[in-house]
Amino acid sequence: MPQPIGSSCEDAVDTTNRSSARADLALEVHVDVNWSLHELFFRRELAKVVGRYSNSAENLREVFHLLSEILGLNRGRLFLADPATGRLTLRCAYGLTRDEMRRGVFAPGEGITGKVFESGQLTIVQDIDAESRYLWRTVPRSALPNGTTSMFFFPIQVSGHTRGVFSVNRFRGISRSLTADLEILREVAAQIGQLLRLDDLIAERIQTRTAALEYENQTLKQALDQQARSYGVIGESAKIRTVIRQIEQVAPSDATVLLLGESGTGKELLAHAVHLASPRRDFPFVRVNCGAVPEALFESELFGHEKGSFTGATSTRPGRIEEANNGTLFLDEIGDLPFNMQVKLLRTLQERTVSRIGARREQRVDVRIVAATNQDLRQRVSEGKFRLDLFYRLYVVPIHLAPLRERPEDIASLVQYFLQEANRRFKRNARLSGEALAALIRYPWPGNVRQVQNVIDRLTLLTELPFIDAPEVLAVLDTEGNSLASVTAMPSVDSVGRVELSRHVSLDQRQRIVMALVRAGGVKSRAAQQLGLTLSQLNYRIRVLGIGMEEIRP
Repeated sequence: MPQPIGSSCEDAVDTTNRSSARADLALEVHVDVNWSLHELFFRRELAKVVGRYSNSAENLREVFHLLSEILGLNRGRLFLADPATGRLTLRCAYGLTRDEMRRGVFAPGEGITGKVFESGQLTIVQDIDAESRYLWRTVPRSALPNGTTSMFFFPIQVSGHTRGVFSVNRFRGISRSLTADLEILREVAAQIGQLLRLDDLIAERIQTRTAALEYENQTLKQALDQQARSYGVIGESAKIRTVIRQIEQVAPSDATVLLLGESGTGKELLAHAVHLASPRRDFPFVRVNCGAVPEALFESELFGHEKGSFTGATSTRPGRIEEANNGTLFLDEIGDLPFNMQVKLLRTLQERTVSRIGARREQRVDVRIVAATNQDLRQRVSEGKFRLDLFYRLYVVPIHLAPLRERPEDIASLVQYFLQEANRRFKRNARLSGEALAALIRYPWPGNVRQVQNVIDRLTLLTELPFIDAPEVLAVLDTEGNSLASVTAMPSVDSVGRVELSRHVSLDQRQRIVMALVRAGGVKSRAAQQLGLTLSQLNYRIRVLGIGMEEIRP
């Protein structure tokens, strides 16, 4: 038995015209046929086809094939009403070409097919040549054998409603009685109705399950979005949701958290999220940027001092650790913590005490530590710039925040959020076109979330029209790219983990940094001021460019 071409009857081309014609001729010549055996064989095969339901289109084509090859009832076709237009179109046919199928369209009441659909009554046409209501819409008369051709038209009922019309040709030369054909075709029509009903049930189940899944997914997404936004985190990606789940798992404890990720990815925001999700939420959240505090002042900044403990100490001042008592201390850029301060911080983490400069006794503190870095602390340890024991004290619960280029699905949410904020702050009403948003989504964002905010602020301030289009976005991004190329060295990592310099890094940049460090006597904070950089930015460039301290010694 030939299998249908494609996945549905609409895609099938009649590949059986010749075999059908041969069957017609055979039936004309061999009139002494044992039709009882043929009908029995047909019913058995019909039961098999219906029993192995895959989809109604394939099953119907097999049924129509059986009708043609076994019983000589040719060109089976099924018209179904289109819910959108109400017109009858061919859902499945056997023995028709694609062009003939495309022509098979009837309005209700049009031709015999339309009349049967409208009335819901079986119609038998003894001779279609003599029937004026027969419109010859699908198959021209010249394509049919000479002689009398009869046709059966059955309304197809599904759940008490007429869904369509099943019709079939009966060429002359068949010795089987019309009553026998009628009985067989009634069974086929009933089976077609059952197949369509089964289609409906499956579609309803799929629709119900799909709606349930969509509702469940939407509910979950809303919950996760609300959950994330309650901490000030904007994003819908799986990576952001994983981070939020990790934060919620670790927040109730006092375990030290180490946030890892590139500059500008939002590590401070996540540190604050750890604080907000913890039992310490009603106590202070204190931030210390280890890369921005001058080394000479670091001990006083972190641990505090007593009055008169050094020149300029005109009063007693508690350190940032004491300020965070019962709350959370966020040590940003922990990789830049001076080596001599690492010992004191380690003691604080171990003993839960602090000793101010000039104090005679220690004070107990209850502080949760959250640290963050964009550096590889293991590499810093191997270089002798970071204590291994402190590393293990900090590396209790590491949480990695992926860069924005690895979670592009978050860009649209961030853009919309920053646009709303910019409109509010600058008293504007700027909007983005779809092409403008697409350009922003395609951009790699080397500066991550912080860069997104800067670009949106600039677009909001500089646009002359309330509607920001793609050319304006591309112009700002081009300026942004040129600016980054001139001051930023973006590293890439090769297959063995070595940092390689971006093509934007030049020897001239390296030389300028070295000269600034020499002029500043090796004091990075002074060199950073000369170069117009923050201490964190300078440390980042020193690391990427591989500048060693031996290069800046006088």
